[in-house]
Amino acid sequence: MGSAASSFLAVDDIEVLYGGVILALRGVSLEVAEGSIVALLGANGAGKTTTLKAISNLLRSERGEVSRGVITWRGEAIDRVDPADLVRKGIVQVLEGRHVFSHLTVEQNLLTGAYLRGAGRHQLRAELDRIYQWFPRLKTRRKARAGLASGGEQQMIAIGRALMTRPALVLLDEPSMGLAPIIVEEIFEIVRELNAGSGVSFLVAEQNAHLALRYADHAYVLENGRVAAHGTAAELAARDDVKAFYLGIGGEAAVTDARHQAVAVATGPVT
Repeated sequence: MGSAASSFLAVDDIEVLYGGVILALRGVSLEVAEGSIVALLGANGAGKTTTLKAISNLLRSERGEVSRGVITWRGEAIDRVDPADLVRKGIVQVLEGRHVFSHLTVEQNLLTGAYLRGAGRHQLRAELDRIYQWFPRLKTRRKARAGLASGGEQQMIAIGRALMTRPALVLLDEPSMGLAPIIVEEIFEIVRELNAGSGVSFLVAEQNAHLALRYADHAYVLENGRVAAHGTAAELAARDDVKAFYLGIGGEAAVTDARHQAVAVATGPVT
């Protein structure tokens, strides 16, 4: 592990078990350097969401546990830290599926993100104004019930609520799922602006590799619960096997060959 990334977030050789018997992750290691955007790529069921929930310690609600390895945040092991305390430390997860409190207004949803901070009224207003600068569409909809918002708006609410915690690292799970391409582009542009303008780091789990590699600094490819490939976004985008398997470039024969290579890596012997 590199020292710069290790002082921020480092996942070192973790295994995850569900129900004590189902091995979901096998020897997964990754790093997120401070101030970076890292993409976690792979098909549905590859282990992306499990990896994020291992970091945020949300596995227990699904009878999951990290059975081997260690996860460190700024040099501190966080495997047993309560999820709420992790939020206070600066790690927040935006769950897959655009979870919002449908009966609350857009603004009330955003305010729930500041609950753990105990901020005063003036500070909350300043924080809301900051979110509305990033998501001007939410300002116009702030008094509307969140359940009536569009899918794209709900994703913005979920991200905005996470930003109300003043995070250093956002774990963003499948932000493009079920959204129109133009909305997805808008959300990824906001992620890039937040990263560049506010220094927020992101670990983004995403099936749309072509899109994610355009915005990420580094990327990891998961296949059957293992890391099948990793490198800078530019390096992975240039690799023939990644282009064939994940970007759909190279024709059917290339895709088949890439799939065989990925499966060979991902299903090798567990040590």
